[in-house]
Amino acid sequence: LFQDETGAILIDRDPEYFAPVLNYLRHGKLVVNKNVSIEGVLEEAEFYNLPRLIQLCTERLAEFGLKKAKQTKHVYRVLQCHEEELTNVVSAMSDGWKLVQLIPVGQFQYQSDMQSEFLCVVSREFPDNEIKNGEHTDLTDRVKALQQKARRKSIISIFYLYSQSK
Repeated sequence: LFQDETGAILIDRDPEYFAPVLNYLRHGKLVVNKNVSIEGVLEEAEFYNLPRLIQLCTERLAEFGLKKAKQTKHVYRVLQCHEEELTNVVSAMSDGWKLVQLIPVGQFQYQSDMQSEFLCVVSREFPDNEIKNGEHTDLTDRVKALQQKARRKSIISIFYLYSQSK
């Protein structure tokens, strides 16, 4: 803290975030403009040691987190691929898709030319209004292509296994 020649204490803080603190001291309520973040007001409340304002900011942040969580859903996809395709499948993911889990589904030990198979579990967060009947309404072309490729490989693998069992 600094004092000027008149004895006034100078506090070097952001005036944009001090306004909600000042309004809280006047009215006892948390009022924040849309262009001011609650996190910034929380920092100021902690700086000025205002426990009730800290609590109000924390509650507001929790409410915002719940609203955001309710507005989005995770969509999961399971893609089947062979070991040789694994790199291509993972590198072809885009548009917010993330690899969640890679599950080996076994090796074909009776044929040396067969590759290990994997299930790739991928997910993406979508706004709630874009999902109808559990399906995302606008799958990207790349995801559609990966799904079709996985279906073809699955059918070929099943046909190959069936023909080998006879």
